[in-house]
Amino acid sequence: MNLKTLHLTAMVSLIALILLCLAWELWLAPVQAGGSWLALKAIPLLFLCPGILQRRRYTFQVASLVALPYLMEGVLRALSDTGLSLRLARVETLLALTLFVSVVFYARKTGQGSGVRKQASD
Repeated sequence: MNLKTLHLTAMVSLIALILLCLAWELWLAPVQAGGSWLALKAIPLLFLCPGILQRRRYTFQVASLVALPYLMEGVLRALSDTGLSLRLARVETLLALTLFVSVVFYARKTGQGSGVRKQASD
């Protein structure tokens, strides 16, 4: 994948994950009727948006760590929830995994040592 595709994939999956977190906990299948404070889990993702949009390598590195709790939550809720919440958990898992993979590959491709690696000489 080229850098443009990785950047676009990261941005789309990040925005989709934010929207999913908000919709899930406020309207679609909140933990309690009327919405849940769990919607606040979207806040760390919002802080990533400017850096991802401006293609800051450091933000891509941070995003790789931030995506992991969402991936874990998606997997755990996919194993324990039922109905609509189960389907939403599967989508969260897919989006968080997509975000993680795209930001990791973007960070690797834009690193200082991203050129051809030198082989150790004997």
